[in-house]
Amino acid sequence: MNAVVELRPGCARSRDRDAQLDRVLRDRCRSDSGPIRWPHNDVHVTTGDGVQLAVRDYDPPSPTQTVVFLHGFCLSRASWARQIDYLLRRYGDSTRIIAYDHRGHGASSAAAMGTYRVDRLAADLDEVLTALDVTAPLTLVGHSMGAMAALAYLSRPASERSVDPHGLVLVATAAGKLAQRGLGRLLGTPATPLLFKLIEHTPDLALKMLAGPACAAPSRWCSCGPAQRTVLAATAATALATTPVSTAVGFLPTLCDYDVYRTLGSVRARTIVVSGGADPLTPPVHSRELARGIPGAAHLHVPQAGHLLQHEAPQVIDHAIRQAMTIRANADAGGVAQAGRRSELQRTIAR
Repeated sequence: MNAVVELRPGCARSRDRDAQLDRVLRDRCRSDSGPIRWPHNDVHVTTGDGVQLAVRDYDPPSPTQTVVFLHGFCLSRASWARQIDYLLRRYGDSTRIIAYDHRGHGASSAAAMGTYRVDRLAADLDEVLTALDVTAPLTLVGHSMGAMAALAYLSRPASERSVDPHGLVLVATAAGKLAQRGLGRLLGTPATPLLFKLIEHTPDLALKMLAGPACAAPSRWCSCGPAQRTVLAATAATALATTPVSTAVGFLPTLCDYDVYRTLGSVRARTIVVSGGADPLTPPVHSRELARGIPGAAHLHVPQAGHLLQHEAPQVIDHAIRQAMTIRANADAGGVAQAGRRSELQRTIAR
């Protein structure tokens, strides 16, 4: 059975004396000392249907691997700022880091509403990898809808994938059944197709009021402290203000229909699944299914965290990325793959 590690942010000691896991929560993100300034290229990748994707590419002279970040619904590449800063400080000379805004999000251009689908995001990912000449070893790090895009990419035929990832980090996401669990059940109501049909005929303000809660929900259900909540609220407000209503409404039907369960057994990437126990949008049952379905996957669970784990438990996400990256795999013989073949592991790092 696959490994399950339960983590509690901010702990001072480990009950099980496991030195490696104890370091997970004591290895604080170095970005606390202030953002790092690192040379990067801001480019636009034009997709086959004419959409311009805004991409930021940190590309050192001789990288040994690449990490690509995929953000969630109604967010932007800025949601990964802490993790990007962490990787730059730790592996900046050897790791290429790419983050981009999905179509209709952030600085990327809008698209026809009919193209706001998870499978189209998977095609966009392939076009970004191709345009930027990304080669293996590659690690994909996705949050929520971004992780769904990564799984949809792996669902494509091998001939339609420019490069297969060696590492995969899936944060607060699902393989499907979004309309059956948690707040995702709202996707199954008549309001979802109604909003989609009326987008061209309903005043923008009215649609903003209807679609806004879906975009703002991640920050409302954050388990972090007041200071972090203020930052998250500002981030969510900015993302909502810059996300077109057609984007927010356009993606709702595809989230309702999304299903990649049949693909999980064929995933060969070194996979780390991360969930929050207080996540109302993608409850932990989704992550448990992902970890059971993907061969050798490890599951890191943070009981008190919500949907925005990269902000609420950044050190856990940093650890997950390190575990998935090839550089870590080479240094840690067997690693997660061996853990996945052991009996189910229940380790709690106590507060």
